[in-house]
Amino acid sequence: MAFREVNSKMVEATVVPGQRLFSQRGAMLAYKGEVSFTPNVQGGQGGVMSMIGRRLANEATPLMTVEGSGTVLFGHGGHHVQVITLTGDTLYVEADRLLAFDGTLQQGTMFLGSQGGVMGMVRGQVTGQGLFTTTLKGHGAVAVMAHGGVFEIPITPQRPVHVDPQAYVAHHGDVRNKLSTALGWRDMVGRGSGEAFQLELSGSGSVYVQASEEKL
Repeated sequence: MAFREVNSKMVEATVVPGQRLFSQRGAMLAYKGEVSFTPNVQGGQGGVMSMIGRRLANEATPLMTVEGSGTVLFGHGGHHVQVITLTGDTLYVEADRLLAFDGTLQQGTMFLGSQGGVMGMVRGQVTGQGLFTTTLKGHGAVAVMAHGGVFEIPITPQRPVHVDPQAYVAHHGDVRNKLSTALGWRDMVGRGSGEAFQLELSGSGSVYVQASEEKL
């Protein structure tokens, strides 16, 4: 399955027989060829138990299964779209940011408290993203949505990255996260807006940051 960025807010997917992809419902803008769109009742790859876990975790964004032969244009809400290619690793992303992804990827749900202990749970409460996050693992492509575009920042063992939790979109690699507190420059000039909380990511991988503090 191949995704091609048409512009900053649209992607084109090539659909071939014998393969499938999943998209957020309502994200199809146009298509050519013999392509079918059906509601996904199993929550993507991972089966019924994975679906139940996501529903309990409020990570059950409705999906469509896309199959057939042709090309499909995807976009949603005028949000900026970024295509992320996975080569066997795992992407951690909020379910409502998923626009479309290859059906070859294995879907799951991770409890944020398992990354960073109690602070991981605090992060979910502070950011409003919930205590669970969606995982996509394997070889394939994922199209994610964000406000104002997405910037990829490498994470290395010698150089952890600190991110405004509201600007966080996704991350992949062997990465640990924890919530830390720090005095931001806006607090120093009397314009405090949450910079006292920072999401610290350490290890080896990348984090994707949007150019906005606005939620989808």
